[in-house]
Amino acid sequence: MKKFLFFFVFYAAFVSSGSDENNSLIKYYGKSKNQINIVIKDNIDIEGEVTSAGSLALEKNIAPKNAFIVQKLIDANFHIAGKANLSEWANFRSEESVSGWSSYGGQTTHFLNNSFNPCGSSSGSAVAVAAGIVDIAIGTETNGSISCPSSINGIVGFKPTVGLVSRSGIVPISSTQDTAGPMGKSVELVAKTLEAIAGYDPLDSSTAAIPEKLNFNFSKDLKSSSIVGKRFAILQSDTKDELMKPLIDEIKTILQNNGAVLVEIDDIREYPGEDEYFLLKYEFKEGLEKYLSKASEEKKSLQEIIDFNNKNKNRVMPYFGQDILIASLEASKNEQRYIDAIKKTKEVKNQTLTLFEKYDLDAMIGLTRGPAWKINYEGGDSAAIDRSRSFGNGGFAAISGLPHLTIPFFKIDNFPVGLSIIGPLWSDKKVLEIGAFLERQKKIDFNYLISSNGGCKVFRDNSLTGVYFRLSDCTDKASYKPIFKRAPVYPRSPLSKNIMGYSKVQFDIEENGKTSNHIIIEEKCFNIKANGNYYWYESSDETVYMPIDCNYFNNSSLAAAKRLRYENNFGGIIKEVEHKFTYLIGD
Repeated sequence: MKKFLFFFVFYAAFVSSGSDENNSLIKYYGKSKNQINIVIKDNIDIEGEVTSAGSLALEKNIAPKNAFIVQKLIDANFHIAGKANLSEWANFRSEESVSGWSSYGGQTTHFLNNSFNPCGSSSGSAVAVAAGIVDIAIGTETNGSISCPSSINGIVGFKPTVGLVSRSGIVPISSTQDTAGPMGKSVELVAKTLEAIAGYDPLDSSTAAIPEKLNFNFSKDLKSSSIVGKRFAILQSDTKDELMKPLIDEIKTILQNNGAVLVEIDDIREYPGEDEYFLLKYEFKEGLEKYLSKASEEKKSLQEIIDFNNKNKNRVMPYFGQDILIASLEASKNEQRYIDAIKKTKEVKNQTLTLFEKYDLDAMIGLTRGPAWKINYEGGDSAAIDRSRSFGNGGFAAISGLPHLTIPFFKIDNFPVGLSIIGPLWSDKKVLEIGAFLERQKKIDFNYLISSNGGCKVFRDNSLTGVYFRLSDCTDKASYKPIFKRAPVYPRSPLSKNIMGYSKVQFDIEENGKTSNHIIIEEKCFNIKANGNYYWYESSDETVYMPIDCNYFNNSSLAAAKRLRYENNFGGIIKEVEHKFTYLIGD
């Protein structure tokens, strides 16, 4: 296993043209100064690029053309800045899967703490936004894959009404529940992105249901939006936790103080978990094979995917298996069970729609989901979540195809928790307007670093290229602590030449926490050759030192240092703080 990890990190360093500390990106193309930069989840086709769905089984799947929504983004002057990592097969490979991990892209981690799970499946999309790589990203959701990572990472996420956004050119799970949606820093940016991607696509029959007179100007009335007179039901699933009740009370207070009407509903719905699960398993095989039939990938069937995984299990399945893929293969043989599952989920969908009509609701509101949990490779997310406070709203919205917006609203244990706003079918514009209003009521900044070590902890960025960095040298950790960190980009030129090294930056911390007077005080760069592999042993006799220009590393380190932010408890300027960035290839 260790041998493979070394090989993969080394290989991936050369297919990636950039890095990020939480491993949110599979590939980075760079930013544009004149366009809106956006990251695309790697189950969505970009012409000429690999669409992996996070699986090594699709590592040669070069997209023949852009997905419908990607082309619409390009036409709307968006710049594709990168492809985001995801939970492998959009979290549809094993019941013991770990969100954010894929055999193709590795483990994406929470943007605040690398030990914590970012949720999925649109993990990389959420973290890329939360970490500041881009301000907007595209994710996909079948059930919770936009809302959960958005809530967990403190950003805005929007799952549109199913059918508003085309799925053509996207690796599918379910024709019934799948949709793509924007994830970003603000409701306004999310709404503007939705304007770019929404619309009819002849290759996706679900978009034929878009109402003829639907208003696509989703961002037009956001700044003047109000909730006066609007009717809201409070979702109660999370009030069973005593620690959550104060948050629900706060939501109620905000709504009432701003002229909204709170409506108590008689919610008798029972979530059809087993029926939904069977529906997804049944539809997955058909949808995947339809996608593969038009793809460049040589494997054309689910069985071939399963066989590949078995042949390459050391690389593909080091932590969990493929029980869902196998179950999907079996489920596809039971059409009658599928018909029954459709009937049951439609009954619950109709119950949900009836609630909106009966109580004349503008939206249902509740906490999106509980705070982040620690990454756990023994038992996966299920085992980890069982040991933490967890609740969630959005399942009924998923099976009913309803629009679901989550916005950052609370902190629990210093981790973000989002507020969910769920509306009736095709009420996407109204939901966004409500979200924009509530966003103005409570702004929460999650750009801080959770660290009990003050300024002296050493971090590894967990990216494809490998950058280590030290948050100061612990000289006076009581005087300051880091509140925002960002790994530098591994410069393309030294990366392509197998050059490694480090730069040590010195700077002052201003009273406002920003850094100034940045200078390089120490540097070392070298080309390493040891036993045919690339390692860094400074004391090794096998190490070959060559006179190499370190300016590439220095410039990247200075740029990263300028983005650092600290909490200054000194009462004045803190002079000559040191910060070391180390650039490595390999394990």
